[in-house]
Amino acid sequence: NKLMQHIITVIRLLFLGLFIFLLAKGKLMLWFALFAVSLVVACIFGRIYCGYACPMNTLMIPTEWLAKKLKLQTGTAPKWLKERNFTWLALALSLAIMLFFKRLLAINIPILLIWLVISILVTLRYKPAVFHNLICPFGALQRACGKFAGIVKKVDAGACIGCKLCEMACPAEAIVVGENKKAVIDSSLCHQCNTCEQACPQNTISYAKRI
Repeated sequence: NKLMQHIITVIRLLFLGLFIFLLAKGKLMLWFALFAVSLVVACIFGRIYCGYACPMNTLMIPTEWLAKKLKLQTGTAPKWLKERNFTWLALALSLAIMLFFKRLLAINIPILLIWLVISILVTLRYKPAVFHNLICPFGALQRACGKFAGIVKKVDAGACIGCKLCEMACPAEAIVVGENKKAVIDSSLCHQCNTCEQACPQNTISYAKRI
């Protein structure tokens, strides 16, 4: 488990390094191309981009650790965010701002960098799932594609003991243990990050074809 976590961390840092390199070179359109490909991937393999490539998620992990240490986080998200409509509004506004600056001012505004800063600031106050599920405009697209994934994180209901450790560990709040004491994973929210597998004491979670 520790080896796998180290491998995942290295992958995230490599993608973060690529993002910073493209940002420095003024070639963030290449990152948008990578994101576009990731949407196709999400339809088959789930939201791998969110779990491994997204620079926002990578920086939100240490940000959450710091926020917990400083006791800055609250467990309650603002009521106006809970309908999940804001993610689409944020996406529309992001596209409009990019087009406005590009066509009228001939400026390539670094919208990804702006959202990266916002993700850090939000995570200082709220749990990561608030940004992932209720704010992130890129997450809205990943969520729409991820729900069709053919290969997903699955729970062996027969072996699940309903301990809720996976539910508590999931940074995207993609796992719910129902009244039947069995965990269920929502593929549209799941980042395929492996955190739930590491938390499960019964090894009931696996990455396999949806049935």
